[in-house]
Amino acid sequence: MITPGKTAMTANSPRLRSILGGSAGNLVEWYDWYVYSAFALYFAPVFFPQGDKTAQLLSTGAVFAAGFLIRPIGAWLMGIYADRNGRKSGLTLSVLLMSAGSAAIAVAPSHAKAGVFAPAILVFARLLQGFSVGGEYGASATYLSEMAESRHRGFWSSLQYVTLIMGQLVALIVLLFLQNTMEESALEHWGWRIPFAIGAVLALIVLVLRRRLAETEQFADAARSAGTPNSSISLLLRQHPGQAALVIALTAGGTLAFYTYSTYMQKYLVNSAGFSRNQSSSIMTAALFVFMCLQPLFGALSDRIGRWPVMSFFGLFGALGTIPLFDFLGQTRDPLAAFLLVTAALFVVSGYTAINAIVKAELFPVHIRTLGVALPYAIANAVFGGTAEYVALQLKNWGWEDAFFMYVSIMIGLSLIVYLTMSETRRDSLIDRK
Repeated sequence: MITPGKTAMTANSPRLRSILGGSAGNLVEWYDWYVYSAFALYFAPVFFPQGDKTAQLLSTGAVFAAGFLIRPIGAWLMGIYADRNGRKSGLTLSVLLMSAGSAAIAVAPSHAKAGVFAPAILVFARLLQGFSVGGEYGASATYLSEMAESRHRGFWSSLQYVTLIMGQLVALIVLLFLQNTMEESALEHWGWRIPFAIGAVLALIVLVLRRRLAETEQFADAARSAGTPNSSISLLLRQHPGQAALVIALTAGGTLAFYTYSTYMQKYLVNSAGFSRNQSSSIMTAALFVFMCLQPLFGALSDRIGRWPVMSFFGLFGALGTIPLFDFLGQTRDPLAAFLLVTAALFVVSGYTAINAIVKAELFPVHIRTLGVALPYAIANAVFGGTAEYVALQLKNWGWEDAFFMYVSIMIGLSLIVYLTMSETRRDSLIDRK
């Protein structure tokens, strides 16, 4: 293995192969997660036939939020599993569960055929996927952070969100392909099942890939050390309560902004701004591609100037810019102008997404790192990120849509206070400490 910080990684480097291999699995995992949101406009009437378009989307948004509610449980159990059995084992188990969830949605019966059992199956499958993603984030963040060279950890760990966004992007590309090759009636009737079936198969392929990954040196060294305490919630709360609370605080505004700008935005463009479903998909696909390319740039910048200045950039402009951004989007009917506005929002949120994983990993020692990264993050995600669509749609349903934009701005502002007062994790990183 290459010694961290001394030798640049090359194409033949075991370290680089492991990072790219782990990232490829992350892509498929998040593709499976985001296909649900990308195709909700089509399958919502299949499972929830009653009500108007907003009411149907509200029901699918509630199921989307339910997937987030179980993420803390997945983060808890799989975080402990990865801390005790290895990052590789945690990554392998998470993708197996995701494959099962996608397969269940692909074959789930409609409400017309199964009645209330149809949405029940959808909820169960989404809970299974939520459990999987709860473990995936912590295991992936820890794996990439431990595998990367110390002086380039911001850059390499940003691949987590590169592949996360790529998964969302691939989901939208599949959506665009099907929109342009199938009749809309066929897509609404059965075509929406295709991307879930694709995801289930890809996840099984990744399962084989992940079984061949190398384990990180940090975990291997800790496993050989006598007297290393076992990962557990009690240990996390007893020895690292401040770090756990910090993860929740720095995540709250960031995850709400991410899901608002990248996931709810697709519905907003159709349901509020008046764009067609095809226009919305095209706008979001182009903007997310730019967003994906920005992640390594922000990650590399954090390696040079530190983590907190980059996160503070997001906090400042996110808090000040969210309300005017949605005001402008609601008034424009030009797809190019909408693309530029969405891209500007995603440029700002890159200050959070590119480096949030490495910041959290740098806070914890190796024996509890996966749990410490995953559980507080999943709690903040369940409360703020997973509910973003539901809260936005419910407020719109009540005629208070502007209140949602104010809520997002306030939460980003609160996280900004955390960013400005926290210590520099790049300088105080625990990743290389024994």
